[in-house]
Amino acid sequence: PVHKVTIIPRGRALGVTAQLPVDEKHNYSKNYLLGRLDILMGGRCAEKIIFNDITTGAGNDISVATDLSRKMVTEWGMTDKIGPLAFAQKSEEIFLGRDISQGIDLSDEMSNIIDSEISKFVKIAEENAKRILTENIDQLHSIAKALLEFETIDGNDLSRLVNGEKIVKIQPDKLSEEKPRRRRNKKDKTSENPSA
Repeated sequence: PVHKVTIIPRGRALGVTAQLPVDEKHNYSKNYLLGRLDILMGGRCAEKIIFNDITTGAGNDISVATDLSRKMVTEWGMTDKIGPLAFAQKSEEIFLGRDISQGIDLSDEMSNIIDSEISKFVKIAEENAKRILTENIDQLHSIAKALLEFETIDGNDLSRLVNGEKIVKIQPDKLSEEKPRRRRNKKDKTSENPSA
């Protein structure tokens, strides 16, 4: 689930969607990974839909999606066309003159199939993300307006927006307008409780 979304730049990122796992996982299903690919392509698709153009902003998401797709194809056997075969290049430590990495020799045909399957996963994810965002364009605009107003929203705020509700946040300048609360001292507590 989404922890927070912000348009405040962080490092090279112009905005961040931070997600936290529900529980600790070490094993992921194919459907879960396909969903992750859809999520990773969301920012790029939003740019295409809203601005009818693309920018470099989704560069990291594209890189992560490509790496994930590559692992699905070459390490985890998650493509029907290739099946349960591992083609990943395993790196090993340099020891007694061994090469830094030992590559697997692949035929040109197999390399083309692997590239095609990696590309297919990413392109299908892009189509899914575009469809989801197009079908939910009103929520997309609500989230964008909230981010322009508040700069950062949390997961609860995001859920409210997706469900068509408005979010209300107390702005820092309004906090100073509120009257300070009076603290009760020990004397006040003893007067309320006569047995003390």
